Amino acid sequence: MHPPILETRHEHWPDEDACAARASALAAHAALRDAFVELQGPLGAGKTTFTRHLLRALGVTGRVKSPSYAVVEPYELATGPAWHFDFYRFGDEREWEDAGFRDIFAGPGLKLVEWAQNAGETLPVPDLRVELAPLDGDQRAVTLIAYTERGRELLR
Repeated sequence: MHPPILETRHEHWPDEDACAARASALAAHAALRDAFVELQGPLGAGKTTFTRHLLRALGVTGRVKSPSYAVVEPYELATGPAWHFDFYRFGDEREWEDAGFRDIFAGPGLKLVEWAQNAGETLPVPDLRVELAPLDGDQRAVTLIAYTERGRELLR
């Protein structure tokens, strides 16, 4: 079942600087501290790059690496915890449940998820979905979709 869409925005990012600018704008919202942001797009679309820019804008100074093998990378921000998930390697949605991620998603903190579709119906509805589509060079067509009031706030 598809959750209702509250608001949608379409953007064109001509380069990585535009990606970083959007991440900085998103980081300025207090509502982000407990949000669930889903990142969609094919391999190489820029999901991890956007996440790196967002975490940097939130104050992360250490290495921001892709959690492709570890599945999750935790961060402690000034505003509270953050988790960067990558479910690319999941072959069955039960892996999400077996890993014990339900407690993280039920608690406070920012959740950034790549390849959410591989966790199936086990994930809650995201506040915001960021869909990235590669174009020529570093350009991206981006669709931002709010599924909750918190997601709608993040689009402002």
